[in-house]
Amino acid sequence: MKQCLSLFIAMLITGASFAQIKNPVKWAFTAKKINATTYEVHLAASLESGWHIYSQTTPEGGPVATAISFAKNPLLTISGQPKEVGKLEQKHEPLFGVDVKQFSKTVDFVQTVTIKGKAKTSVTGSVEFMTCNDRECLPPATQKFSVKLQ
Repeated sequence: MKQCLSLFIAMLITGASFAQIKNPVKWAFTAKKINATTYEVHLAASLESGWHIYSQTTPEGGPVATAISFAKNPLLTISGQPKEVGKLEQKHEPLFGVDVKQFSKTVDFVQTVTIKGKAKTSVTGSVEFMTCNDRECLPPATQKFSVKLQ
């Protein structure tokens, strides 16, 4: 009986070690100085082949639209909404029954921020996103970020 239990536990551990969490999106967070007090914060997503991520303007009833939130920082002013830089694809998605807006390969979400005074600070926040390919959709995920502004 002990041998069967030991064998069962060993099989569970072996199976768990081979299980892989899918993560088809790699994020890079950078800032580009525009002038003495203005920066562009870049939230760049690179996707594995066949996967896509959804636009911030994907309609309700469809997949989860990308949502970017910035933590409050009294030293910063956030100007408008992040711009989407990439090849926007629009298509009807029968699975959801709506027209979706998505990006494949890469997309760069660009947010303009202004520093009040000459302070050194960081812009922090999170990106909520969903990824799908032609066979499956992964549950929505959240990626936190922090970018130094110097």
